[in-house]
Amino acid sequence: MNFRIKSFISILIISSVFISCEKEFDTVIDTQKPSYQVVSVSPKDSVLFNVNDSSLVISIQFQQNSIVNSVFAEMIDPSGKNFLGGSLQLYDNGKSENGDLTANDKIFSNKIFMRSNSLNGNYNLKFYASDNSSSQKLVAWSTFKYRNGQSNVAPEISNALVDPDTLVVTDTVAILTSLVVNDQNGMNDIKEVFFIVYRPDGTTSGNKVFLFDDGNLLQDGDQTAGDGIYSRIISVNQNNVKGTYRFEFQAIDRGGLTSNIINYPVLIQ
Repeated sequence: MNFRIKSFISILIISSVFISCEKEFDTVIDTQKPSYQVVSVSPKDSVLFNVNDSSLVISIQFQQNSIVNSVFAEMIDPSGKNFLGGSLQLYDNGKSENGDLTANDKIFSNKIFMRSNSLNGNYNLKFYASDNSSSQKLVAWSTFKYRNGQSNVAPEISNALVDPDTLVVTDTVAILTSLVVNDQNGMNDIKEVFFIVYRPDGTTSGNKVFLFDDGNLLQDGDQTAGDGIYSRIISVNQNNVKGTYRFEFQAIDRGGLTSNIINYPVLIQ
């Protein structure tokens, strides 16, 4: 048992409301009758990066009799982060720099620029509006799929570790698992890193045990966040069937490509 697992054991001892669907936008959640009605939002389908024009117009259209004072949007990328770093004000001013074609037509727009290294996958847009009450409310939610135009390369995994990999179990024992992951499209392209446990008789539940690169030593056994080493602490006890288990490690990227597989034997006596 190496120092890393010993350190962990020592510490251990011491111590959507909305769901995107085929509609263009979702139902208004305010129970009071609003002074506006959403007609459509954009984008809502697929967006492909264009090296000659990487701009993307985000817009929302209200009925003509709607009373709307201000509108802004938030965009969440496939990793769950705010892509814009905050909110984006939308305008109905007819200015091309905002991507708005006609002023005062109840279509509020603004323009952002995507990048060739922006994550592939589904982006969620949340639209907020206020009327004369000046109270900002979530009025619609849209999802679009983005493709950055780069060739997607499958991730690679190496240096799988299960420590200890041979143990006599008379009580609950902590086991450190870790794996090195590389992706030519960038580490943000990694969607899942996991292993599946196969029992001594070859059967499995098929459940994925996810590994993390979050720097959470106490919970996951991961020492440094973002270093490409994914880790997870699991435990076994005297109730586990004795014999040789097989841990099948793999990674999946956001484009759906799978890595090579590493099988690691673990003997429980």
